[in-house]
Amino acid sequence: MTKNLVIVESPTKAKTIKKMLGSNYKVIASVGHVRDLPKSRLAIDVDNNFKPEYINIRGKGSIIKELKKESANADRVFLATDPDREGEAISWHLSHILNMSTDEKSRVTFNEITKDTIKKQIKNPRAIDKDLVDAQQARRILDRLTGYKISPLLWKKIKNGLSAGRVQSVALKIICDKEQEINEFVSEEYWEIEAVLKKSRKSFSSKYYGELKGDKSVKVEITDEKQADEILNKLDPEKFVIREIKKGTRIKKPAQPFTTSTMQQESSRKLNFTSRKTMMVAQNLYEGVSIPKEGQVGLITYMRTDSVRMSEDAKSKTLGFINEKFGENYMGKGSIAKKTQNVQDAHECIRPTDVNRTPESIKDSLSRDEFKLYNLIWKRTVASLMKEALYNTMSIEISNNSQIFRSSGSQIKFDGFLKVYNFAQEKDNVLPDLEENEILKSKSIEKTQHFTQPPARYNEATLIKKLEDLAIGRPSTYAPIVSTLLSRYYVVLEDKKLFPTELGIAVNDLLRENFQDLINEKFTANMENELDEIAKGNLQWQQLIEKFYKKLEKDLEIAEKNAEKVEIRDQETDVICDKCGRNMVMKMGRYGKFLACPGFPECRNTKPLIEKIGVKCPKCEDGDIVVKRSKKGRKFFGCSNYPECDFVSWNKPIDRKCPKCNSILTEMNFKNKKVIKCSNSTCDYRESQ
Repeated sequence: MTKNLVIVESPTKAKTIKKMLGSNYKVIASVGHVRDLPKSRLAIDVDNNFKPEYINIRGKGSIIKELKKESANADRVFLATDPDREGEAISWHLSHILNMSTDEKSRVTFNEITKDTIKKQIKNPRAIDKDLVDAQQARRILDRLTGYKISPLLWKKIKNGLSAGRVQSVALKIICDKEQEINEFVSEEYWEIEAVLKKSRKSFSSKYYGELKGDKSVKVEITDEKQADEILNKLDPEKFVIREIKKGTRIKKPAQPFTTSTMQQESSRKLNFTSRKTMMVAQNLYEGVSIPKEGQVGLITYMRTDSVRMSEDAKSKTLGFINEKFGENYMGKGSIAKKTQNVQDAHECIRPTDVNRTPESIKDSLSRDEFKLYNLIWKRTVASLMKEALYNTMSIEISNNSQIFRSSGSQIKFDGFLKVYNFAQEKDNVLPDLEENEILKSKSIEKTQHFTQPPARYNEATLIKKLEDLAIGRPSTYAPIVSTLLSRYYVVLEDKKLFPTELGIAVNDLLRENFQDLINEKFTANMENELDEIAKGNLQWQQLIEKFYKKLEKDLEIAEKNAEKVEIRDQETDVICDKCGRNMVMKMGRYGKFLACPGFPECRNTKPLIEKIGVKCPKCEDGDIVVKRSKKGRKFFGCSNYPECDFVSWNKPIDRKCPKCNSILTEMNFKNKKVIKCSNSTCDYRESQ
């Protein structure tokens, strides 16, 4: 007979915990959820206080049988699913299947999978928190009602197979609103004037600011070339006078340790990870990795959290590490987290379980992606408790016939947290030693034309930040929201930007016109607040569902009558189907656009869409450069004559040759700027636009 049975969700987690608890414990995995609402029907009794009808998940029979057998043979059962609302709900479902009382003290949670934490929590089990279960159950029922009630309307009015979601539809609306903003944007012309000034052998640039009126500098916007020329005509190239010098210091504070959202955003920016990939890798780090001399051990705390709080023990150990490694003058206090709504403060931030386990010391035990993310988390955690970086700053104002130019420079005085967390590799911008009233000559004075740019489209990171700012969704939902929008082809990912498809826009328009109150940011954010109130025991979940459902029913009734049918026609091309002779149409698939025969299902012919970019292949000089997709869906550029010609480039070739080596130039986006660089890896030619 097993003395103690511990049930977790993941086999990896089970393996890690088993090695820490010893022979008196058996640890098995439920492999996620064991009960859920059936997929084939609504399964919510709307006439009986919204009672849900749960069933055992298909395919889980053997696992449930094993769970029942092992629990029957155990003296004690511990439910150790994840420490969040979803984990609490899974434990509640497990207690039902195993005929356990929910009042029984069987629930244990592990914020980190380390030996001390596991043993401490096993000694202090608690009863299942029914309020947390109700909050998760309410979320599940809300999502089920939204999806199963609105989706059939989309099938009738647009096309079969579409879906709506309480949070997913709001995210789609945000993306579509941004696209509309971009489409309505009117670009305006503006000009800049830049002077390169000399001081001894040093030179520095200074940009035009405005005019001197009395003793005040007034900013002037240059709107056309005529105005720029008038200013240039007023300038004396030999007489740039230093009017004012201001010296000071600037402090740069370290960022707080990671939450789920900030980890996803930062790993997108720094590591080029999707939110889904970030969470998969983080899950591995949390559940446990085999380390020499230590065995299987969890490397980070639980990765679904919106708290930046760090335990006092972890904070003390991290400060001790900083003191030993960098010295006392690098020890900070950590920024005080602002109190925000909805923070699950029972959780900690995402941090290493042991700060002394440095990334380099365990690099050989980690996969490449695991090392990258662990390195990011470790450095962010340590940096959050280090001193601020200190800069010496210098700003100068320069006068030339009452025309004002300005320059600024900075130099790191004390690197502080940048010693650890400096992925951008910040560099000094040092101005030469200058004195007021000093006269400088110019090396050059140039005018440049620019046009205002439309707002940037969302990428995964900025969409997640927007959702978090609006208090929409929770740590566990950010990655699935983006994945769902992509899998439904409501949006596509091009150059890391989220573009709404024609289908996505049609769905959004129908939802916005007919469910204005239900599918909007404020309503959805308020719903999240009410779910939090359920979790705190301040609100009955049925009250929330009833209020929501009344509004949903009313809107559905009106939409059924008033919503017009939308016909989305596939774009016809001049490519002829070589099987039946019809003009092929453009379709959207998992990896972007492709050609398909409109005669489906009689004719199932498909072809890749050959998207030319108007540039001839520099290698064979005969083929065209076309857009292609890798097996993972990443866009690249290659020759249309493949396999005879094997030219490929990740960056988009342009119809210009490098002035240095005569190779073809390519363009890429870097930090929201277009950069032109040579395709020849041995050539360093580069220009920014």
